[in-house]
Amino acid sequence: MVTLFDFATVACFFGLVGAFFLLTARRQRTLLYLLLSGIAFAVANQLGNAGYGLSAVILIIVGIGYAVIIVRAEKAD
Repeated sequence: MVTLFDFATVACFFGLVGAFFLLTARRQRTLLYLLLSGIAFAVANQLGNAGYGLSAVILIIVGIGYAVIIVRAEKAD
């Protein structure tokens, strides 16, 4: 882990795992939905390391927003 994007995306991924275990009912469907956010963080890390910082930041924000929507929907069930 060398760049800022490495630290940011790993922190987001840890937050995603924590949200899954602490804030949801741990259903397989929810895990699959949150997997999309994990993929977004991985792609954002690669984009950031390749020099596309703005695209990486936007993708990180979208991944966090999507995860928040999924967790809120899960809590509403």
